[in-house]
Amino acid sequence: MAPLIVLLVVAAFVILTIARTIRIVPQARAGVVERLGRYSRTLTPGVNIVVPFVDRVRDMVDLREQVVSFPPQPVITEDNLVVNIDTVIYFQVTDPKSATYEIANYIQAIEQLTVTTLRNVIGGIDLEEALTSRDQINGQLRGVLDEATGKWGIRVNRVELKAIDPPATIKDAMEKQLRAERDKRAAILTAEGVKQSQILTAEGEKQSAILRAEGQRESAILASEGQAKAIDTVFRAIHEGDADPKLLAYQYLQVLPQIAQGESNKVWIIPSEVTQALGELTKALPRGNAKPSDSDEPTS
Repeated sequence: MAPLIVLLVVAAFVILTIARTIRIVPQARAGVVERLGRYSRTLTPGVNIVVPFVDRVRDMVDLREQVVSFPPQPVITEDNLVVNIDTVIYFQVTDPKSATYEIANYIQAIEQLTVTTLRNVIGGIDLEEALTSRDQINGQLRGVLDEATGKWGIRVNRVELKAIDPPATIKDAMEKQLRAERDKRAAILTAEGVKQSQILTAEGEKQSAILRAEGQRESAILASEGQAKAIDTVFRAIHEGDADPKLLAYQYLQVLPQIAQGESNKVWIIPSEVTQALGELTKALPRGNAKPSDSDEPTS
């Protein structure tokens, strides 16, 4: 029975020794080895061999880029306004030894350093510049933090201001100013639209008047040309046909009803030439078989 117990104890000791000798480090991690209380070396990812009961491996250090968001911090600007600024830090551990032995808690140290640096930077500018110069503030914060955390084995890759919250009264004033600016731009755009509409309307009316005048001119020209051609045709027909007064009197009789159609035509003026032509036409008409006697006299 006793040899079995001894065998079990030896086996357990061997297993424990192997377990403390072989250490597996995951990717993007690093292990700091202390030998008898002093720094010995840094374990790299993979399988590592340490001296059991002599070497001690501290907690693994994460070498990946880490993101830390700090709660809003009250900061006083140059124009004596208190604003709450929320920041985000992107950093990465580059030296596990320095991050382990140079600072007790590097995340807390980065937070305090960020608050101090942020107050120094924001304290030198006014609120309007702080709201419009975030990139410049981020660059200044990153430069100061990266320089201060370099000795801790930490590299600050980026600093971002998530939010800058001014006081409620300042927010109301800013909203009123923005609303006034929007109303002003809307009024300007409306006026520009009305102006352009009036210009286009005037241009259209101008073009329409020009086209209407050109149409009337062309119509008058065509009408005049038509009248000239009609007169010329009639003149040629009269001269070529050698019209006598009888024909003219007959044409006048045909036109006479058209003259009488007007309601205001109460007095007609008949030229003497037409009267003579009517007399000639009357004489030319046949009077039947009756012959005028010598005693018949013309009536006036």
